[in-house]
Amino acid sequence: MLYACFVATLLYDCKNCCRFILQFTILLYTYIYTKPMDTFRKELRLAVLIDADNVSYTHVKEMLEEIAKSGTPTIKRIYADWTKPNANGWKNVLLDNAITPIQQYSYTSGKNSSDSALIIDAMDILYAEKVEGFCIVSSDSDFTRLAMRLREAGMKVIGIGEKKTPTPFITACDKFIYIEILKPDVAPPVVKSVKGKEAPKVENKPLTGLDDQLTKLLTKSASDLADDTGWTFLGDLGNFIVKKRTDFDPRNYGFPKLLPLIKSTERFEIDERETGKGNTRHIYIRVK
Repeated sequence: MLYACFVATLLYDCKNCCRFILQFTILLYTYIYTKPMDTFRKELRLAVLIDADNVSYTHVKEMLEEIAKSGTPTIKRIYADWTKPNANGWKNVLLDNAITPIQQYSYTSGKNSSDSALIIDAMDILYAEKVEGFCIVSSDSDFTRLAMRLREAGMKVIGIGEKKTPTPFITACDKFIYIEILKPDVAPPVVKSVKGKEAPKVENKPLTGLDDQLTKLLTKSASDLADDTGWTFLGDLGNFIVKKRTDFDPRNYGFPKLLPLIKSTERFEIDERETGKGNTRHIYIRVK
């Protein structure tokens, strides 16, 4: 009788133990496979797809450095008909920057067949689930629908192109960066003056000048985010403005950062607050 009770107790404990193990396994599986990928990965994996027919190769290094600020470019491909002479400029920079060239012949004259190849590859990469974001380098509005589709799938989409890029493609991206502001970090050349004449000054002109529209955007955005005392955290303000205007960048106006741009408007009070972590400070602004 005692032996039977011992066996029954042991089986009951084993049953409870198995149930506990099963419940724990289900919870662990659910936690791992339902958590966003950025919970476990600090940086986004990005697929960089370059349309060589609609963008210049001049600032390839600067483009990749800019992309690296948003994540890790794990896939880098460039699309063109490499048999054409207008693609020769790209060939010299592909190996130095580890970019994979994709050959796409032009089936008929006047048609850009590399666009279709880029779109097909983008969808293949999307469904392979190997990246969390895309960077489309082009000045062509044909990629507008692609950018919209990738964002619908939860991907972060960064666009890079020239100032002439049509507005629909710019607004279809989470963020758009103009190639013209990606200048190499080199010292300016020494200009020798001719006797009796002053040496001309070499200046980097901003893409856009300060105007009332920009001031209104800054003040309205700061007011929208302000707390009860009217102060707005500068970091939140920058992210909020990019959501409104995806091509917003202080460098478009000739400023390296947002704070100097804010100061130039003379419309804001600025408060630098100590964080207690070394020299780190949080900057808050308030509309005057």
